[in-house]
Amino acid sequence: MSQTQKTVVVVGAGINGAATALWLQRAGCAVTLIDRDKPGMAASFGNACLLASAAIVPNATPGLARKAPGYLMDPNFPLFLKPQHLPRLLPWFVKFLGHANDKDARRVSRALADLIGDSVDQHKSLAHNTAAARFIVETDYLFAYKDRAAFEADSYGWGLRAEAGFVPDIVEGPAVQEIEPILNAQTQLLAVLKNHGFILNPASYVQALVETFTEMGGTFVQDEVRDFDLSGGHVSVVKTKTAQFACDHAVLSSGIWSKPLMRKLGLTVPLEAERGYHITFKNPSARTNHPVMINAAKFVATPMDQGLRCAGIVEFADLSEKKSKAPLALLRRKVAEVFPTLTAESESEWLGFRPTLPDSLPMVGEIGQSGVFAAFGHQHIGLTGGAKTGRLVADLITGRSPNTDLSPFDPMRFSQA
Repeated sequence: MSQTQKTVVVVGAGINGAATALWLQRAGCAVTLIDRDKPGMAASFGNACLLASAAIVPNATPGLARKAPGYLMDPNFPLFLKPQHLPRLLPWFVKFLGHANDKDARRVSRALADLIGDSVDQHKSLAHNTAAARFIVETDYLFAYKDRAAFEADSYGWGLRAEAGFVPDIVEGPAVQEIEPILNAQTQLLAVLKNHGFILNPASYVQALVETFTEMGGTFVQDEVRDFDLSGGHVSVVKTKTAQFACDHAVLSSGIWSKPLMRKLGLTVPLEAERGYHITFKNPSARTNHPVMINAAKFVATPMDQGLRCAGIVEFADLSEKKSKAPLALLRRKVAEVFPTLTAESESEWLGFRPTLPDSLPMVGEIGQSGVFAAFGHQHIGLTGGAKTGRLVADLITGRSPNTDLSPFDPMRFSQA
């Protein structure tokens, strides 16, 4: 190893950590990637498989504060909150609703467009000449609506997308079922976005990236990171349950589990978990031809390797791995309504934790002057944004100037408020 070679420990082997580790290894760093589980598990396993470049509409938009109580009381709306957790979550919700205004929504949307607007190209670059490349599918991304009125009711979000260059083609009437025969007859409008994509098997995709990383000389360690040595103000050691790893820099990319590790760095971040659900219908009688967002039910149906995955529903509660019955029952009911002829050989249910910050923006960049870099908090866009997040963090560590304004993603932004 040369005297100038940087030694980096990456904590978390989901898509953000895997991409960061691979870009760093390509740049000539000596990289150790650590995760308590196998690569590609947790939120990187259970997402909607999308490379959703147009997913730039923040979670908090104007009018949400007025509508939120009704959403929570509506058993048919895909948002759940366990009342016993409200006292703990209330400060987060106050911060979150504080961003539900036009000025913040436009600021956040512009930042997200910079991060994920070219997601397909970023993933193709990340996976180039690797076994992971076969999992990337370029396709249209469809938003399904009952009718023109329902589409126009969504005009604020489409306005934000249009400002970023995402203008849909509109398909109405019987032509909807010509494109997607699986949809019910009540679905009478599709908003079609070009130049999107999806991943056939997100877990296998991440694992293939990590395999490339190790083939290039990187090291993967399955262990649990517990602490950092920041004596002198700069990270020098990452401590796991069983070992210690000396380093020049570290990257924190462990999703919701980044929150307790941030405390080890002296920072309390308002990171909460959205408990997300999916059902994968294996060997289904039919699939969608493209990824389809069912607007009224807020779930995405994607034709992936294991079958038809329907992912959506948000629940605020705790980090228990016990699935709640109501969210899955609602998802199953909505799937049956939209895809009335769908049957499957078998089904699998999943619950995972999507790390979400109250301004809908991830944390990407150096944490103060600590030498520890954040790459977490991507809410629903972790897979979409993972390739570019990894490249940006690798650029920062290796001294290259990123061509993206990272100030909106500053890991210190809440401590400065």
